Amino acid sequence: IFANTQLPPGASRERTLEVMKQVEAHFMADPDVESVVSVLGFSFAGAGQNAALNFISLKDWDERKGEDHGSAAIAQRGLKALGKVRDANILALNPPPIRELGNATGFAVRLQDRAGVGYDALLAARNQLLGMAMKSPVLNRVRPDGLEDAPQLKLEIDRDKAQALGVSFDAVNGVLSTALGSSYVNDFPNQGRLQRVIVQADAPFRTQPEDILNLNVPNGQGTPVPLSSFVKTSWIVGPMQAVRYNGYLAQRIAGEAAPGYSTGDALAEIEKLAAKLPPGFSIEWTGQSREEKLSGATATILLAFSMLAVFLCLAALYESWAIPLAVMLVVPLGVLGALLGVTIRGLPNDVYFKVGLITIIGLSAKNAILIIEFARELHQEGRNLYDSALAACRLRFRPIVMTSAAFILGVLPLLLASGAGSASQRAIGTGVVGGMITATVLAVYLVPVFFVVIGRIFPLKQKEEREANLEETG
Repeated sequence: IFANTQLPPGASRERTLEVMKQVEAHFMADPDVESVVSVLGFSFAGAGQNAALNFISLKDWDERKGEDHGSAAIAQRGLKALGKVRDANILALNPPPIRELGNATGFAVRLQDRAGVGYDALLAARNQLLGMAMKSPVLNRVRPDGLEDAPQLKLEIDRDKAQALGVSFDAVNGVLSTALGSSYVNDFPNQGRLQRVIVQADAPFRTQPEDILNLNVPNGQGTPVPLSSFVKTSWIVGPMQAVRYNGYLAQRIAGEAAPGYSTGDALAEIEKLAAKLPPGFSIEWTGQSREEKLSGATATILLAFSMLAVFLCLAALYESWAIPLAVMLVVPLGVLGALLGVTIRGLPNDVYFKVGLITIIGLSAKNAILIIEFARELHQEGRNLYDSALAACRLRFRPIVMTSAAFILGVLPLLLASGAGSASQRAIGTGVVGGMITATVLAVYLVPVFFVVIGRIFPLKQKEEREANLEETG
């Protein structure tokens, strides 16, 4: 898991280091943590001396039994304990389920200024959205995902005076870059090693605005000119980052769904709240949230095409449109069981559950085929629809129960999975097992009914009629 630390703007490196040590001490005291690697000066929000990031490695799954020792529980304990640190905002985060699609679990959104109203209006709209999100029961831990505005020292250069003194902007930039940052000069050999020469103003001579004004800049003739002769300083508050998304000025926002709600509910709630913002502002999803929105719109189409593919294969097999229809009527029974299963266990409607639904379509149709295939043959031999369906149900009852029980027992490890990756396994296993139970139990009673009803609406030809038609065609 990660611990993302953000101190107030302008906080010193030493202050950030003290907070980072508190984070390390907390997690190293947790018996489920193996090690902690800390990075000072960088976080998911950005780079700065008021930012830090901790990588917390957990012990092996075999040493962490139970949900209280999982990564989510460890992160929650860290969030609760470190929330008491007054100097910083510390978030314990789980990594995203798909690498490179975000920095943590939850959603990621960009608030865009599409009307060009300016940074101040965008910041006000972001704060308004965060305020509405804090009051929503659907959302949790909604936060700005970036560095906040910080005090900045503004240098106002009198261009006329600088030109009169023969000082160029390149010279001013070079002196400031070297004194406040650093500048590489050359390399020199020292005791068999090649070492670099880095030039920078000493710390006591670059801490106050007056120290900057005391710096000298060479003019065109090489004569040093103090900055104070043509530069004035003033303190302002300005952005630490220039965030753009799709070419628009933007603000980064991240958050999670509240307990009991899915990520889909959270995305819908954010869109609902964003619609209340002033004109000119809109949101765009990014990372995993964007992929979820795109894939969620195709889930219904995918299931429909799956059922259509099964229907067309059955129509080609039986050379009939009526028999495949009787088979496909059992599919809603399997879907009903899958929905009941995930509802009882409190699992979300995620991509893994949709994979289970596609599996249930084929498995439900398989049980129906076992009954309808025999009923069709008996009906072609001259029996009526009712007797054919009843006899086929008796003949195929044991094979249906045995094959379904064998499949359910085979999927049972997915249903009871634990450890790394168990969430996806439980989602698939719960949907498939629930769907198979209802498809097996209800199919024995309802598939014969479907066969009789469809046979009466669309009369099925018996064997003698088919042979007569073939002779007439020949």
